[in-house]
Amino acid sequence: MSSLPNTYDAEPIPDAARAEVERLLQSGDLFRYTAPGDAPVALLEREFADLLGVDYALAVASCSAALFLSMKALDLPRGTKVLIPAFTFAAVPSSVLHAECEPVLVEVGENYRIDMADFAAKLTPDIGAVLISHMRGHTSDMDAIMALCESAGVPVIEDAAHSLGTTWGGRTIGTIGRIGCFSFQSYKLLNAGEGGILVTDDADLMARAVIMSGAYEHNWKKHPVLHEAFARWQNRLPLYNTRLNNLSAAVIRPQLPELARRIRDGRRNHDHVAARLNTSPWLHVPEKLAPEERAPDSIQFNLVGVSDDDTLAFQETAKARGVPVQVFGMSTDNARAFWNWQFLGALPELPRTRAMLMRACDARLPARLTLADCDAIAGALIAAADEVMGASQNAKAVA
Repeated sequence: MSSLPNTYDAEPIPDAARAEVERLLQSGDLFRYTAPGDAPVALLEREFADLLGVDYALAVASCSAALFLSMKALDLPRGTKVLIPAFTFAAVPSSVLHAECEPVLVEVGENYRIDMADFAAKLTPDIGAVLISHMRGHTSDMDAIMALCESAGVPVIEDAAHSLGTTWGGRTIGTIGRIGCFSFQSYKLLNAGEGGILVTDDADLMARAVIMSGAYEHNWKKHPVLHEAFARWQNRLPLYNTRLNNLSAAVIRPQLPELARRIRDGRRNHDHVAARLNTSPWLHVPEKLAPEERAPDSIQFNLVGVSDDDTLAFQETAKARGVPVQVFGMSTDNARAFWNWQFLGALPELPRTRAMLMRACDARLPARLTLADCDAIAGALIAAADEVMGASQNAKAVA
């Protein structure tokens, strides 16, 4: 039996959540709009906005719901083309479809970032919005992206589901585009099991998003947005009812003070393991872009100079040694491999993204791990690579 840590265990929810959850259970007051003010969801929105230094935040049922509402708030006409990276989670193109728009996939390189030449070529006049996924917390060149989009007059939505706490040139990821969207799903730095939040400094965008999230009648008066902005949209927008409930907010709020520690320890763990893995001739962790300071809770690395058979064998051997690894392009029906998004219909050829996904490995590396845990994980991955690739080389030599 392996002594390695279970990397899929989440951190315990802070004790401070218990009293508030018990109060809510006793009162049955779980709906965000029941209270006249200071409901847990409203308090979470205020605290999250203050944490990121933005004017407005809206808590919703998931990051996917936040992405969908962002596109609806931008009032994109039906059929609008939206640029997205080809390396993302299936929920991202799905949210574009839900918004009655058309996703256009952009190549991603072996460093997991957007291929800027392909991005520039595909940012044509018929593109109505850009949705940047900072997938697994890897930030693409936001300076170049924003310059191109501002020149073209195209709004940018940031999918920062994996990037809470990451900065780019000192600016918080999720606050660089018009709208930023974050996740509270269990494997993120703030854990409510499910949930999401969108942020913006644009009062009119927030008013539209709030109403469409399900602020029926005059419940929008419980949001700190200019009331004249809400009044413009009262009864003119559909209600999609993607609200967050008070129980989820009560679970999230006590974790906000833990965020700085989780960011610090997650970065320490990632960089420690990355340095170890990069000593192997078979494993490579791509370098981050210079302006980026990450807040990782997982690690991605590429297999170097190996065959498909070696790749599959490495995945199995690492698991047998106690470290679950998914190779994005080789794991059955992986929702991060674009060719599995058959709901999009005909899919483009994206050779750079495909080549990366066929060798890109993903392993959980939560902030709660100790450096000793990290050493054990790195050692198991290196040993698995040596076992598989060493055997493969010996077989070739004999042949």
